[in-house]
Amino acid sequence: MRRFALFTWGVVAYNLFVILWGAFVRATGSGAGCGDHWPLCDGQVIPRADSIEQVIEFTHRATSGVALLLVVGMLVWAWRIFPGGHIVRKAALASLVVIIIEALLGAALVVLELVATNVSVTRAYWVAAHLANTFLLVGVLTLTAWWASGGRPLQLRGQGGLLPMLLVGLLATIVVGSSGAVTALGDTLLQLGALPGGVNQPVDSNSHILVQLRVYHPVIAVLTSVYALFLAWYIDRRGSDVTTRRLAQAMVVIFFAQLIIGSLNVWLKAPVWMQLFHLLMADFTWMVLVLLSASALAVPAAAKEEIRRSAFGGVATNN
Repeated sequence: MRRFALFTWGVVAYNLFVILWGAFVRATGSGAGCGDHWPLCDGQVIPRADSIEQVIEFTHRATSGVALLLVVGMLVWAWRIFPGGHIVRKAALASLVVIIIEALLGAALVVLELVATNVSVTRAYWVAAHLANTFLLVGVLTLTAWWASGGRPLQLRGQGGLLPMLLVGLLATIVVGSSGAVTALGDTLLQLGALPGGVNQPVDSNSHILVQLRVYHPVIAVLTSVYALFLAWYIDRRGSDVTTRRLAQAMVVIFFAQLIIGSLNVWLKAPVWMQLFHLLMADFTWMVLVLLSASALAVPAAAKEEIRRSAFGGVATNN
């Protein structure tokens, strides 16, 4: 069980790397490095690497393929060591479904040529949807690792107002991430010269729509951070356990740290390295919120042992 738990956390870490490399592809304008071919790169299984853009894009595709294989391996392993109906099995299966959707969304961006210097609003919609699914992927992978490490399963009934409050927080954070992805897209297109005016241009009614959309992300982020503070206060008032309270505190800290990092990103004119760091912290923010939700909605500790004994045929485990 412990080896499986370590493996699942490793899968989480590897997928974070793949996500960051995908952002690097977008930030460097390398999304068309393999042309509009998918899954082949410029019509080849292994391209001759005629340009650095092709190297960057092909590396992303290769690492994404490895990520898919790791999730398949995680699912097979979970099926071998956990009984039918176990929550780790369900989370691992959900991880496979979501990572396949992630691959299809990435393929659609390439095939539809919504990459490189494409400045269409359609691209913004696809980028936002891609980021939302990326968050879902990180979320289900994190939950798989959490439950494999001994986290208690969910109990959704009898939670009062906590469940809808957490759902609002999760949805709001996805919206923050999606709006941030669109903002980053606008920054990239300005830096690449695909949009006129540069990153210092004022935003007005004459600006391109992708430039105008840049102003919404900070507002949404601030409002969501305030909500996170309220959510943490509410959870503390409920008399939650130590783990849940600590996760709530961590959530507040990381949300407001993200506001500072986002401000620095704007001040520095969104250099590539800062965009990647901001995205990494966004992933960590999402992971903490997902873990907080899982901990706050978990079955009572006393009931966990009974569930485990029942699932494993009356034999206690060290999972």
